[in-house]
Amino acid sequence: MSQRIHDALGLRTGPVIFMTSAFVTILFVLLTVLFTEQVDAFFAGATGWILDNLGWFYILGVTVFLIFLLYMAVSRFGRVRLGPEEEGPEHSGLSWFGMLFAAGIGTILMFWGVAEPINHLANPPMQDVEPGSAAAFEEAMAFTLYHFGLHTWTIFTLPALAFAYFMYKRNLPPRVSSIFHPLLGDRIHGPLGAVIDITAIVGTMFGVAVSVGLGTLQINSGLATLFGIEEGRLVQILIIAAVSAVAITSVAVGLDRGIKRLSNFNIIVAVALLCFVVVTGPTLMLLKGTIESAGSYLAWLPELAFWNDTMNDSGWQNSWTVFYWAWTITWSPFVGIFIARISRGRSIRQFIVGVLAVPVTFSAIWFGVFGWASFDIERREPGALTGPVVEQGDIPGALFQFLEHFPWTTVISVVAILLVIVFFTTSVDSAALVMDTIANGHEDPAPTRQRVFWAVCVAAVAGTLLGATGAGGLEALQQVIIVVGLPFFVMGYVMIYSLLRALKEDAGERPPLRTKRWRKVLPPEEAERREAEAADSAAPAPASNQVHPE
Repeated sequence: MSQRIHDALGLRTGPVIFMTSAFVTILFVLLTVLFTEQVDAFFAGATGWILDNLGWFYILGVTVFLIFLLYMAVSRFGRVRLGPEEEGPEHSGLSWFGMLFAAGIGTILMFWGVAEPINHLANPPMQDVEPGSAAAFEEAMAFTLYHFGLHTWTIFTLPALAFAYFMYKRNLPPRVSSIFHPLLGDRIHGPLGAVIDITAIVGTMFGVAVSVGLGTLQINSGLATLFGIEEGRLVQILIIAAVSAVAITSVAVGLDRGIKRLSNFNIIVAVALLCFVVVTGPTLMLLKGTIESAGSYLAWLPELAFWNDTMNDSGWQNSWTVFYWAWTITWSPFVGIFIARISRGRSIRQFIVGVLAVPVTFSAIWFGVFGWASFDIERREPGALTGPVVEQGDIPGALFQFLEHFPWTTVISVVAILLVIVFFTTSVDSAALVMDTIANGHEDPAPTRQRVFWAVCVAAVAGTLLGATGAGGLEALQQVIIVVGLPFFVMGYVMIYSLLRALKEDAGERPPLRTKRWRKVLPPEEAERREAEAADSAAPAPASNQVHPE
């Protein structure tokens, strides 16, 4: 049946994976709208159980992933090139860095740059220092950088490395199931592989929808501050619809002209905003404080990497760290494939160092500047930020409350809103491209309407989470994503095993490090389609259409 619907719509993708993923997405939207209370109760109950019993598993998992990546970077496998041995990187370093932010990290920087340090300043995570004190701020910055430093980018880097290896070294389809090839062999092209890819697409859908939801809350708050526009569900749904229309236009343009140009624009404007805060704020304090916070983060990192709030058992970590890790890992397949696509030709060592070091350094600078500037405002005017952001719970409006203490408030706030919109756009744009790639099983051009469909789905899920659930905006996003994130953590351990096994199979246990040559593989349905088209045109099918024998 899925094949008939697929052909009737004129699509060119994996019918089972595409149709099933679409069905699950549409079913979630309908069930949430029709049975709001029951859906809320399910996610609230499941979230509560996971937080009570498996929060430690989330904390340990990301740290294990980081240790594995560091091992890979310094091991002999670090010399393996992600692609043909003679091939160099496809993109320049600047464009590569800019496109890393297109994956959605820009939205995180804008949303949490002020909100997180201020929250932790008022409510120290370990509850061991006086709120509002200098010691509380040191702890606040250490936790902030823990949340948005090495551990966050570890969650992206692990699947990205696995994808890059299996896509460009073994020439397997750009699907999550390809990572399981050392375990499943050619069964990745069968029903089990389809289940893995459907899970990845649906999980990515929810992860990106949460990112879009956070961006929407922030845009709504900025519009309320500047123009008095009401903050509410109807306005938020209209914002999602409007910005998604822009994203769909970018989707139709494609990677090089769409995402790449928007990404370069993003990073330029973000750096300009950062420099504005440094120049017009307490410059010397921000420069010194940023360096100091980086040192505090590195000093605190060994403890934070394994801290589970065991003694206090306050529930703080469930609301912050576990939510972050669950949210981030759900869209790690999308970010992973996206980073893999823009990183072809780099060695494993270059890949890990680049993807971890460069964005983490920028994040440390960003949070250092905005965090210390927030602390300076709060020190001079107690309650200026903690009042609205912490006591009143206006986390989406934190950035705009912050900008009121700088010159040209209106102009800079408008720039900030536009920056969030562009980050929002590139997140939806790149997510639609990657979800379509997973469904297709190849990177060749496909009908634009397929990518447009995925962009519409992301907007629909984000709108449903914010507008059709009984829980409030951020609470609804947190409840859903913690549940969806669980299977992805299990998948992370499988990635480690599969990648190590594949490297050893292809390279052998002794140097010199030479790898096998793998022929290009397409999903069976795509190979059959191309063979049929070639036969119809009386032309021989290209050799690249061969798949591994069953």
